[in-house]
Amino acid sequence: MPHDPSPAEAPRPPARLVGLPPIVSSNTRLLVLGSFPSVASLARQQYYAHPQNQFWKILQAIWPASPRLTSADSYEKRSEWVLERGLGVWDVYAACERQGSLDTAIRHPQVNDFASLVRRCPQLRGIAHNGGESFRHAKYTALLGLPVYKLPSTSPANASWSFERKLAAWREVMAAAGLL
Repeated sequence: MPHDPSPAEAPRPPARLVGLPPIVSSNTRLLVLGSFPSVASLARQQYYAHPQNQFWKILQAIWPASPRLTSADSYEKRSEWVLERGLGVWDVYAACERQGSLDTAIRHPQVNDFASLVRRCPQLRGIAHNGGESFRHAKYTALLGLPVYKLPSTSPANASWSFERKLAAWREVMAAAGLL
């Protein structure tokens, strides 16, 4: 007779995860959209909290004359720093099921309401997708009537791009959006 697993032995479906609120203001001119926060980001309730993610390092290299950001700076200070430069941060997914942090593990995603964001950001001039999973939704963000850009992922999983190559691509998009 086959063994029926006890409830403790039965595999559990992944929990429904909820993303982070957007970092935006009425002055946001370019919105960077990731896919969904990593395990580290969800635990800390901060975008790009994984120490190997190059998001904050790339932005600091793009705006080197700005006050330097350090890992000791509060998330609130880093968020204000981004907003002062006309940049916003959000994700394409509001919620999903996922085990681990890989985009390939995302299941049953719920897409964020981009139309409502446009109303909150009257100066918005473009959408930049941080990585391939986010860019899969470019056809929907393009419906907003704004330029849409594809950026190489800042995730440590994107090891095929060097930091310098990522930085050049990000700098090009920031220039196209008028943020340099």
